[in-house]
Amino acid sequence: MPANSTHPDYDANLPAWLRARDVIAGEDAVKAGNIKYLPRLECQSEIEYLGYKSRACFFNATSRTADGFLGLLFRRDPEVKLPDRHAGVGGALRVFTDDVDLMGTSLFTYCKAVVGEVLAVGRCGTLIDWQGGVDSRAYVVRYQAEDILNWQTQRINGRNVVTMVALRELVERPDANDPFVVKQTETIRVLKLEVLPDGGTQYVVEVWVLADGRRGGNGGSLWSGFFGQKSSQPKNDWTLVETRMPLRLGQPLPFIPFVFHGSRNALPDVDKMPLGDIIYVNLDHYRLDADYKHGLHFTALPTAWVSGFDKNAELRIGSSEAWVSDTVGAVAGFLEFKGLGLSTFENAQTRDERLMAVLGSRMLEDTKRVGETAQAIELRQAGENSVLMTLAISLSDSISQVLRWVYWWNSTEQYPEDVSESLVLLQINTDFTAKGLTSLELTAIVGAWQAGAISQATMFDLFRKGEVLPTGRTDNEEKHLIGQIGQENQTGVLPNGPSGQAPTTPAAKTSLATNPSAATGRTLQQ
Repeated sequence: MPANSTHPDYDANLPAWLRARDVIAGEDAVKAGNIKYLPRLECQSEIEYLGYKSRACFFNATSRTADGFLGLLFRRDPEVKLPDRHAGVGGALRVFTDDVDLMGTSLFTYCKAVVGEVLAVGRCGTLIDWQGGVDSRAYVVRYQAEDILNWQTQRINGRNVVTMVALRELVERPDANDPFVVKQTETIRVLKLEVLPDGGTQYVVEVWVLADGRRGGNGGSLWSGFFGQKSSQPKNDWTLVETRMPLRLGQPLPFIPFVFHGSRNALPDVDKMPLGDIIYVNLDHYRLDADYKHGLHFTALPTAWVSGFDKNAELRIGSSEAWVSDTVGAVAGFLEFKGLGLSTFENAQTRDERLMAVLGSRMLEDTKRVGETAQAIELRQAGENSVLMTLAISLSDSISQVLRWVYWWNSTEQYPEDVSESLVLLQINTDFTAKGLTSLELTAIVGAWQAGAISQATMFDLFRKGEVLPTGRTDNEEKHLIGQIGQENQTGVLPNGPSGQAPTTPAAKTSLATNPSAATGRTLQQ
């Protein structure tokens, strides 16, 4: 089988992925697709089609929804659990979180990029590798859905294991003749899991390139053509140039260090795109707008008509001009459009906009519900947030797998699954409402802590989720601030000083910011 062979699911989903890329990219990318997204009208010339397309407006509700979903998911920073930074593995993980890909990308930024990819096309992947040499450390590489060409699974030792992943890469190299020119060479990185005679497994990496160093595909792309249809580039031009076996603690890896990210799970199977339905309606709205603007162009412009005038006469329009005819019954007027044709297009566009709001997010809906209670709004939004909840849980699991692989690279556990959630864990925000804790809820939480029903750490965590405490403040820092308030109460020294000025220390400022009634209480004690 050639190195650039693709999985059947890849071939089935590639057109939808490319369509999603164009729609999210915006109007220029959609209009560049020409008849792929806006069919030509019958008997329409090239010039007429160009005007037909240029008059249309693409309302990018898909991109707006994707940005809104991403903002809701990262309304709060992800919660990350890592070992103590002073420990050996903990120190390595802290270095990794500051720079996950050897390009200065933080874990938070990488996590946001993964979530954005899954929101757009429903799929991406992460390869966890090890860099040797002086700066020995683990790092990750993210692959888009279009670059994960092929994959295979096999049942080994009673479990389904990924045994092959083929990844498309573009390697940039400077031209030997011109330092300002960069040449791109298309390579296929094949990750293979070989089964040994004793039942064990070992991880092997193969690198394949085109025989003459060209880029695959017609026109420099693997999937050029209409709707992602691959070109007729011969598949047997690929040549194996490198084979290596990564080692950890002097032993081959027992599994392929690759994690699939999906909208519903972390399996190799292709998940449904979260925004797929919105994309279809968005393109339908674009075609309706093209027909509507096309109708306006020919019906809204005033057109004069005459009857009974000399055909050779030159008739000018203006307040200083008069038309005179000797023919009995000569008339003149303006053509005026009458009927419901254009309003039908307007109603259809409004319907599509409502559909996109229902399928995507109420952020696109401008209708106001008068008299709707907060409970009714929360119940209505619960169903809409279920898609985001599923995606957040799935990506929290897959990104936590990446962290476990990084932990395993730096530890002595036998298998990556031996690294439990008590050691490393990442959880993406699942609270999509801006409503904080009410005064009754605050009182109930404090009462439960005073009664011994919950711990102080749990109380602080609830306060943090309820946006009472800032997410960046630790429990120890909050206890320290509370202790300072207690010392001030015991000594009877006002934080504002005798003159009632603002606090001078950062700790005192923070205490007053989190407990504005504390200053009033201390004043009453004085």
